[in-house]
Amino acid sequence: MSSGPLQVTPLQDFPLISAGDDLAEMIVDAMRRQDLAPEASGVLVVAQKIVSKSEGRLVNLAEVLVTEEAAALAGETHKDPRLVTLILQESRAVIRIRPGLIIAEHRTGHILANAGIDASNVGVSGEYVLLWPEDPDGSARQLSARIADLTGISIPIVINDSLGRPWRMGTVGFAIGACGLEPVWDQVGERDLDGRKMQVTAPAMADALAAAASLVQGETNQGQPVVWVTGCPLRASETATSRALLRTRGEDLFR
Repeated sequence: MSSGPLQVTPLQDFPLISAGDDLAEMIVDAMRRQDLAPEASGVLVVAQKIVSKSEGRLVNLAEVLVTEEAAALAGETHKDPRLVTLILQESRAVIRIRPGLIIAEHRTGHILANAGIDASNVGVSGEYVLLWPEDPDGSARQLSARIADLTGISIPIVINDSLGRPWRMGTVGFAIGACGLEPVWDQVGERDLDGRKMQVTAPAMADALAAAASLVQGETNQGQPVVWVTGCPLRASETATSRALLRTRGEDLFR
């Protein structure tokens, strides 16, 4: 794998997103305003929040009917039972709990706090939360296809969110949806500088892109949810998804 200078460029003054907005058209317009030319060798990294907003994944907690299971878990975790109801609805399993925290396996297989449900930067006042897209990989494919319709160029897409990690403090950008690129590179058999064959080497390229983009997207009021990345070596793929990044239960030593 060879690489040169990496350019990570946020799309400036990106408009606020509402349900039903044509996100692809807004991205293409923003790129044109900054004289950024779409190219298949670049990657668009798009924050999960604006994808969820465009897909109408905003939920009013006042309209949530609390389940018995959620009420019991809310008592153990000291969390809002309405939020816990949504966490359980969005999850395959609850992995760990403690007061104030629920670690869950999302329906997509990603493991994270609160099944990715968040109340920050949702764009409306009141008790609203935002869920992940129902199918982040499908969202990435649809976004890429729509951009191709508008520009004639098929661009790889990574949808990212900021997640915590076991054994480490702080959050970092992770890929939760992807299309158009191989998220993980298998480099077994390639040689190092000493000529030795690599035995276990598989860079998580989609996560690396997600993390790099998160540095300029920010976490609070930056308002830069879309990032154009060029200069990163890629392997194109029409079929790979973010699920390639997930360790299977049989390989998971920590559950």
